[in-house]
Amino acid sequence: MTPEEFVEVIRVTVHNAAVRGTQSNLEKPPGRQPSPREIDLSAWFRRLPAEDQARVVSVVRHGVQSALFGFFCVLDGVRAIEDGAEGRLELTYVKGDNRRVINTEENFLHDIYQALVYDEVFDDGAG
Repeated sequence: MTPEEFVEVIRVTVHNAAVRGTQSNLEKPPGRQPSPREIDLSAWFRRLPAEDQARVVSVVRHGVQSALFGFFCVLDGVRAIEDGAEGRLELTYVKGDNRRVINTEENFLHDIYQALVYDEVFDDGAG
């Protein structure tokens, strides 16, 4: 698995799923007995005009992007998780006897991710 393939898998299975799942939960809380907070948020969301609902989903998309971008920065070693330069994280993909380090300084995961989601998250519709 290449760094690009890894980031694409995360974009689909985490980024897209989180945005879709949050929107779905706002539209109709899941389960037989959703929490009162979920019911309240859903009722509020459904009362909003369509344009404002779209804005809320945009805010969700920004939040998901921010969290994943930060996580990738940690994996890449450009965001500190401890004082000093003590260690670094290695993300290794293992398949059979093959091993490949996914996060290298030549292929920063946060840059790959940002390039994949930038238009979706930051396009203001004016372009």
